[in-house]
Amino acid sequence: MYAIVEIQGQQFKAEANKFLYVHYLGDATKEGDKVEFDRVLLAEADGTVKVGAPTVEGAKVVCEVLTPLVKGDKVIVFKKKRRKGYRRKNGHRQCFSKVLIKEVVA
Repeated sequence: MYAIVEIQGQQFKAEANKFLYVHYLGDATKEGDKVEFDRVLLAEADGTVKVGAPTVEGAKVVCEVLTPLVKGDKVIVFKKKRRKGYRRKNGHRQCFSKVLIKEVVA
């Protein structure tokens, strides 16, 4: 059983007992908190697929927050214009939350 769920504007394939790295869920979540996502776009169970218009009624994904704040890899942004003396170097690390999918209710 799996589901395609929308979490903060991104779509993820959710299966039970799998980990997901989603965009940072905010300061309200702590380690061990239960989080439910109800924007399920597609649900599959035993070979039958339910497609929502836009969401599947009554379907949800129940997750547990394992690590509320995980920083991603550093991305270096370097801009340069040749022969003009223009150079800018900037770095960015995206914040994620690690969640464990407990169950998919379809």
